[in-house]
Amino acid sequence: MSDQIYLEARIEDDLVGKRLDQAVAQLFPDYSRSRLQGWIKDGSLKVDGAVKRPRDKLFGGETIVIEAQLEMIEDHQPQDIPLDIVYEDDHILVINKPAGLVVHPAVGHRDGTLLNALLFHCPEIAQVPRAGIVHRLDMDTTGLMVVAKTIAAQTELVDQLQERSMGREYEAVVHGVMTGGGTVDEPMGRHAKNRQKMAVVGVGKEATTHYRVLKKMRAHTHIRLKLETGRTHQIRVHMSHINYPLVGDQLYGGRFRLPKGCSDEMIEGLRDFKRQALHAKKLELWHPDTGELVSWEVDLPDDFEHLLSLLQADLDAHEDELV
Repeated sequence: MSDQIYLEARIEDDLVGKRLDQAVAQLFPDYSRSRLQGWIKDGSLKVDGAVKRPRDKLFGGETIVIEAQLEMIEDHQPQDIPLDIVYEDDHILVINKPAGLVVHPAVGHRDGTLLNALLFHCPEIAQVPRAGIVHRLDMDTTGLMVVAKTIAAQTELVDQLQERSMGREYEAVVHGVMTGGGTVDEPMGRHAKNRQKMAVVGVGKEATTHYRVLKKMRAHTHIRLKLETGRTHQIRVHMSHINYPLVGDQLYGGRFRLPKGCSDEMIEGLRDFKRQALHAKKLELWHPDTGELVSWEVDLPDDFEHLLSLLQADLDAHEDELV
């Protein structure tokens, strides 16, 4: 299933001398540069009726016509999956994702995903690539995500991600007691031996994570993190790299550890926390329609709060030893 679009524009004086791909990016800002380049290359975008190359220069007065198909998502079915909607308007949808919800269908998770839920909640989102999903959270990471309801909103939000003007802050609990905050600025790529994992690698993509201490426990630290980049598993990999892996991280956490002298309740609580203790707490962005700077913040989920209460109880029980 697809949606036919027809767009037409004329090259005015301010675009004379520009490359075709640069000019159409200005003429049709609702569409991403990669999509426009694809239309140039497959002949869906023509200049005075002729197919041109992206690098061809423009002389002024030409007519640009785009006749293209926007592929709609048809392989995935709408499913009535409850969504915790924090904010919604005609352009964007902000949700508070629970643990266990996969964002996009993949091998082993063909349905029951956020994408299936979005198709049910907002059927017209099928016309937006990837059902408007512009960034992801791991299956067991909770918290805020923004979804674009239109192609124009998606293009704008993707640009904000690439320009690092979208703010994303997380809270996490890590093993070990940190002395203070800092920054991890280490490139990341696919793990050399385990293709399911990411790793810090010398020739990887740039990745930067800032962190600060919220509370030091007896053998753990509650931290706040801010991302500059959004690599897959970035926080989990970076914290593990500096030897402060996230509590409950089954992939990057290493061997299970317990502090000496902890209570049976604490032992049981840590053993039962089987997901990474990571929550997308705050989201800030420039609204793609109004241009206004908007932000949202959500509470920690119950299991995260319970984990913190166990760690606080352990700290209180051993306060005499720490003096």
